Amino acid sequence: MLLSSNITRIQSFIILGFPGLSPQYHGAASAVLFLVYLAIVVGNIFILVFVISEKSLQKPTYLIFCHLALTDLSFGTVTLPKIISKYWFKDSIISFFGCFTQMFFVHYLGSVMSFLLLVMAVDRFIAICIPLRYPVLITNNNIFALCGFAWFIPLPLMIIVTLQALGLPYCQSNTILQCYCDHISLTNQACGNDLKIVQVITLCIAMFCLLLPLAFILISYVSIIIVILKMSNSAGRSRTLGTCTPQIFITCLFYLPRCFVYVANTVRFSFSIDVRILLILLYSLLPAAVNPLIYCLKTRDIKRTLMKRIKTNKIRVELKIRNN
Repeated sequence: MLLSSNITRIQSFIILGFPGLSPQYHGAASAVLFLVYLAIVVGNIFILVFVISEKSLQKPTYLIFCHLALTDLSFGTVTLPKIISKYWFKDSIISFFGCFTQMFFVHYLGSVMSFLLLVMAVDRFIAICIPLRYPVLITNNNIFALCGFAWFIPLPLMIIVTLQALGLPYCQSNTILQCYCDHISLTNQACGNDLKIVQVITLCIAMFCLLLPLAFILISYVSIIIVILKMSNSAGRSRTLGTCTPQIFITCLFYLPRCFVYVANTVRFSFSIDVRILLILLYSLLPAAVNPLIYCLKTRDIKRTLMKRIKTNKIRVELKIRNN
């Protein structure tokens, strides 16, 4: 009876955000978060529209970029509006089921990103290590299927994680020490005999969704680097390395900050609550804001097509001005 009472007692959660942030800086914090969200929305929608509208860019590599952009856009939309409204409109309340819904999408989209990065690594591995097989193995249809698997594989796993967390009794505070609802923040408020089992199962699923793709990604890029180093032509080495530079940047942005936080926790290196929340926010949202710049500035075909489009539009404007 006590557990049932505790389950129904919490009707909503309070998103605490940055607990050490003085109220006088709440407006500035919301403005920064809004600008980050604006960069995520504008940048990733631009990539989606630009690649879809340019037939010359409808190739396997750029189709993967589209899936990454859609994931980044979705993640920003799931997480940022609520924390912005907290600081902008003093709205820090999120409903019980709303919090679990947000938690599901936070972990689902993170897992999808991990598998998409694996698909991207496979694309570069085949292109550089077995280039003669690339036109046969890496087609638009095959990439569409692989990306489909990247979206599908985490779905039942994250449903399991969410339903298990949802079934726990919540006996602690209803305050979320985070800028959005995630599994750790929620289960820290839970109690009951099943809590440890739920945490262990969730850890195993997380390792499968993050570390398994990472292992194959590392193998792929190490193999790529070995092949590049064996090239006798320095110009060929530079050109080949340039074809996978965006992918390496994107992968590092996603994994390195996460690994740093996990290793720091493992060796008991302590952060203040605000620093920990800021680090999590950075590794969650920085890639989503920066990735479109990497696509445009570090990818030769996108950069060339974009410059061509800008020059064409400039000429059209000049012609209209002369005609008028």
